[in-house]
Amino acid sequence: MTRKTRMRLDKQAVIQAAVELVNTGGMQALTLSRLAEELGIQPPSLYNHIDGLPGLQKDLAVWNARLLADRLGEAAIGKSGPDLFMHVAQAFRSYVKENPGLYLSTLRSSGAQPEQDENLKREEERALKIGITVMGSLGLRSQDAVHALRAFRSTVHGFATLEIAGGFGLPLECEESFRRLVAALAAGLQQN
Repeated sequence: MTRKTRMRLDKQAVIQAAVELVNTGGMQALTLSRLAEELGIQPPSLYNHIDGLPGLQKDLAVWNARLLADRLGEAAIGKSGPDLFMHVAQAFRSYVKENPGLYLSTLRSSGAQPEQDENLKREEERALKIGITVMGSLGLRSQDAVHALRAFRSTVHGFATLEIAGGFGLPLECEESFRRLVAALAAGLQQN
């Protein structure tokens, strides 16, 4: 992944290189010296684009939230009811599998932080609105929609993280297991 040729470096290029590092090696692989090496620059040059490692970690959290909200939104277009529920669940699962390090390294809610980043909050609210819309499509409103969304997130997160960790060792295809799990959750939520 090391970039041998000189490229135009901007904040987006730095973040994308950091995403590649965390997706291949986890958050522990992300150091400024390693990132600079990947970009073919000296570590001090990174400070022209990011606010050190803590700033980069915030940037990654915003990046993750934006990408996830975009993916969920795209999956939701033109669908409703259980079909919407399934498509959004599949999109969420695919996102986690494609971005395992990024997703896991930024796993928390901006609302849980005393000092909230406004960009992160905005992107997480976009994902929340999509989730509430998905639950509304099953006829769930208000507190019921929030409880259902938590069940949805926990279910998809749990399955996808077990999958990326190699937690399903049996030879059966995971696609069918996931489809059945999501269909059962949707049916159960609709009955409540």
